[in-house]
Amino acid sequence: MVTKTTVGILGIQGAVSEHVTAVEKALEASNKPGTALVVKHYSDIDTVDALILPGGESTHMSKLLDKTGIHSAILERIQKNDLPIMGTCAGCVLLAKKLTKEDNDIHLLHAMDMTVTRNAFGRQKESFERPIRIDGFSKPYHAVFIRAPLIDTVESTTKVLASIDKKIIMARQGKFLALSFHPELTNDLRIHSLFLTMI
Repeated sequence: MVTKTTVGILGIQGAVSEHVTAVEKALEASNKPGTALVVKHYSDIDTVDALILPGGESTHMSKLLDKTGIHSAILERIQKNDLPIMGTCAGCVLLAKKLTKEDNDIHLLHAMDMTVTRNAFGRQKESFERPIRIDGFSKPYHAVFIRAPLIDTVESTTKVLASIDKKIIMARQGKFLALSFHPELTNDLRIHSLFLTMI
């Protein structure tokens, strides 16, 4: 019997449909049987093999995670060390252990040994696109930054995968992958494909 992989995409805010499409294409490209599932209820967390936390507004997303019980469900899976998670933009913020400016309204997942600065590149009008170098990728990746956070510092347990002017924008720690930018807004499937290899 062929085992199918279920990749959950948190469906309470952000570019959800774009991540669903990217996951489905990446699964097809890798010949990996599987599906994308939009996660809207805490019980959905028990049914997925991996989870994507999309962009959005981190404070609002955190409140919704608490309200729905999804935050606690994710923490349980993190403690079991059996849930690979990719966090993009706001999702990157939620994966952090600390923020450079503490915000009691944001309930972090404390998954990665890193400190993150919210909106480090400015507000919506300062959004930008540029090619970046990602460790392990042979060609540059065209990254889209929208109200992007910055991974300010990491500990030795966390590997830096990409930076801009020595500012960290992508990192990995075990089963967790954090990005300042939005891979779902490009046609380049390499980051979603990388995430599939972590499952």
